[in-house]
Amino acid sequence: MTEAKQGAFHTGQYRNVIAEYGLASEQEAAGRLQDTWDQLFGEDGDHAETRIYYEAGPDMGYLLDTGNLDVRTEGMSYGMMMAVQMDRKDIFDRIWRWAMTYMYMTEGEHAGYFAWSCLPDGSRNSNGPAPDGEEYFALALFFASHRWGDGEGIFDYGRQARDLLRTCLHKGEDGVGRPMWNPDNKLIKFIPNCEFTDPSYHLPHFYELFALWAYPEDRAFWREAAQASRAFLKTACHPVTGLAPEYAFYDGTPNHVRGFGHFFSDSYRVAANIGLDWEWFRADPWNVKEANLIQAFFADKDPADLRRYTIAGEPLDEPALHPTGLIATNAMASLAADGPHARRAVELFWRTPVRTGNRRYYDNCLYFFAMLALTGNYRIWMPSGS
Repeated sequence: MTEAKQGAFHTGQYRNVIAEYGLASEQEAAGRLQDTWDQLFGEDGDHAETRIYYEAGPDMGYLLDTGNLDVRTEGMSYGMMMAVQMDRKDIFDRIWRWAMTYMYMTEGEHAGYFAWSCLPDGSRNSNGPAPDGEEYFALALFFASHRWGDGEGIFDYGRQARDLLRTCLHKGEDGVGRPMWNPDNKLIKFIPNCEFTDPSYHLPHFYELFALWAYPEDRAFWREAAQASRAFLKTACHPVTGLAPEYAFYDGTPNHVRGFGHFFSDSYRVAANIGLDWEWFRADPWNVKEANLIQAFFADKDPADLRRYTIAGEPLDEPALHPTGLIATNAMASLAADGPHARRAVELFWRTPVRTGNRRYYDNCLYFFAMLALTGNYRIWMPSGS
């Protein structure tokens, strides 16, 4: 088997980096993962300072952005991905029901998409959608379909995923609304009504799976989108530091609108995505180089003094808003990295607790994904019989 076919999609094998590095036994790593889940999703009073999931009534639940006191499609779709990986159908269904009840839009130019921000009572802050939510919703639904089987109505997970992806690609063909991917260059947009992108939205490892499970007429697009996003990331990530901007034009150059052309909160996810793409598919050795560059850049940085940077690596005055999340994503890059800083990044993460306080939501989402991935539990759930 060639190196390009060594990824978990082909082998079914997932690295437990924590155990590989001798930081814990497999049993201890599994216990830490469960404890992390309990801190984010548990109900007892001991978890009041770490939890981000809350139940709503008898059959719904939501993830709260504790810094902004709203419910976002980003967090809801993340929560569904976390739940399916942890085999928690009860929580998955609660989150999905809340999203479909309050966020899903049936009228107007965004019908078929999800409103990106709501208050905890379900009222909308905005009717605009954010594509990173839709892509996570879709893959979480496919995984749920394959792991638990399809139900009826909104719990016909596979159909819901296929319909959502069809909307993302074909919205606007009737003259109403716009698609979430540019149909010409196959790149995901920051929002449907703009023509620039966010490098952290680019998930070629998701698109590889959409190319297998979307409606047949859409599968070629997703194969091309995976290739296009991998090519785009090479232009967006700085060739020396590896850092990506929060917003970028389609040619990869930073888009400084509203100050989002630097390396800051959104950008952290690029390292995690690079690591998981390599773990799942090993489609492009550039992922290894990129992971090494990011980890080398942060190797001499004091974790207590992380901040906003230009993509060339110049430190700016603003401290990092989510330092725990940055530590987590840099560690997740070790799924791809083979350089001298891979182990240190994971050790730092393993020593770092989940975040407490009002800014904990984003950090702890990234933290949990890193804990899943580095313990070998961020998995592709294939259809039965595959």
